[in-house]
Amino acid sequence: MSLPLHVVTTEAMALDPADRLRLAAELIDSVEGPEDPGWTAAWSAEIQRRSAEADARAARGEPRGVPWEDVRARVLARLGRA
Repeated sequence: MSLPLHVVTTEAMALDPADRLRLAAELIDSVEGPEDPGWTAAWSAEIQRRSAEADARAARGEPRGVPWEDVRARVLARLGRA
């Protein structure tokens, strides 16, 4: 017998953040299909590219990226939640 979703959600939200992240990853893994090697390779290359760009900016004395607060404000503004 399965538990109602609201009960599971309440219990999950009581977990510490690290356990919630692990649970989220397990839930996502449980509904995704097999891993796409092309996707994995593409994301790996993109991560490397972005990291190299950030390193280059830092080497020039520029900020490595945009502060989270600025990114969050922009996203919320686009969603009409600012």
